[in-house]
Amino acid sequence: MRQLSINWIRVVYFNLLTVAFVGVILRYKIVYSLPFIEQKNLLHGHSHFAFAGWITQALMFLLIFQLKHQSFENILHKYNWLLIGNLITAWGMLLSFPFQGYGFYSILFSTLSIIVSYAFAIIFWKDLNQQKENKIAFLSFKAALIFSILSSFGAFGLAAMMIKHIIIQKWSLLLIYFFLHFQYNGWFFFACLGLLFMQLEEKLPSNPKLKTVFWLLAASCIPAYLLSALWLPIPKVIYIIIILAAFAQLAAWLILLQKIVTIKSSVHFFQTKSNYIFVLVAIAFTIKLLLQIFSTVPALSQISFGFRPIVVGYLHLVLLATLSLFITGFFVKTFSNYFSKKSYAGIIVFICGIISTEILLLLQGSADIFYIIIPFINELLFVAALMLFAGILLINLGLSEKKNN
Repeated sequence: MRQLSINWIRVVYFNLLTVAFVGVILRYKIVYSLPFIEQKNLLHGHSHFAFAGWITQALMFLLIFQLKHQSFENILHKYNWLLIGNLITAWGMLLSFPFQGYGFYSILFSTLSIIVSYAFAIIFWKDLNQQKENKIAFLSFKAALIFSILSSFGAFGLAAMMIKHIIIQKWSLLLIYFFLHFQYNGWFFFACLGLLFMQLEEKLPSNPKLKTVFWLLAASCIPAYLLSALWLPIPKVIYIIIILAAFAQLAAWLILLQKIVTIKSSVHFFQTKSNYIFVLVAIAFTIKLLLQIFSTVPALSQISFGFRPIVVGYLHLVLLATLSLFITGFFVKTFSNYFSKKSYAGIIVFICGIISTEILLLLQGSADIFYIIIPFINELLFVAALMLFAGILLINLGLSEKKNN
């Protein structure tokens, strides 16, 4: 069973290495010439693979690990075909999008990926119902599964527009943001939240404040989608609901932080040096929530949607600094014996790459707002992408060492 576990962890981090490698190519093409690569198509492959091959693959594995009503060996063998299916569809999207954009094969693999996510949601939901405990974490997992299914409606709508060659810019953006929101802030976030709740409920079983945190976040998730659509003419009543949703999320996060600080010294999960990873995650997530509140100011909203580096920086803040670091921290905490000193060195380099990327994108976005040119900014972003790749490569090499030993 140990071998099967470490094999999947190595697959997950090899997928992350692939995401970083494609990111290096994308950054290289901005600075230098690569005429045989269509940037937009490769970007589609990159983003789809990051979602399915890295985040979803990792979260599926970690969620499966939380099931306790039967042995982990039986559980992992039960879900193995779903993990393999998700892996195949993820690689199918990565290999098809760069060559044809939204074409037959890329849409086929995207559809199959959604079908796999549906199958996982149904089977995992049934297994959650068999758990003896009644935990808030399980509610969070179920919310994640619901939002995963909900996000697919945006993907299906966009695919239908592509097939029919009817591209209406406004609706296209709304569908893209719909998919992104319920992936980032739905499926990904609530799966991670459930993993965190699993640790907290060791000390805080049936705690009313954890329930408050969950329901505040769950109730605000749907109206928070409209934070991505503030460029539309929105009635004042809806606009007030959007603002309340943004503040509700911040309030829930502050309550959760207070609980974590209160009990962290008595929970084994929070008692290792790698807690620094979770401190960085907390800082990044706090910044994300504050940016959401600032975006409700009309003038700031126009700026955030009008400059690409700011949008890219925000997406990387969520995907890398929040989700990827949380998942990595959780892997390190749960499977610490699989990570060598080389892996820990890789995590440090990876973190440095994330921080460098965010700072550079912030500078680039700020410079664009004031029509200022920063010399060699794209070259520096290329170096930051190389740093991300180097860090993840070291993590992979460290995992290989542990497997061989």
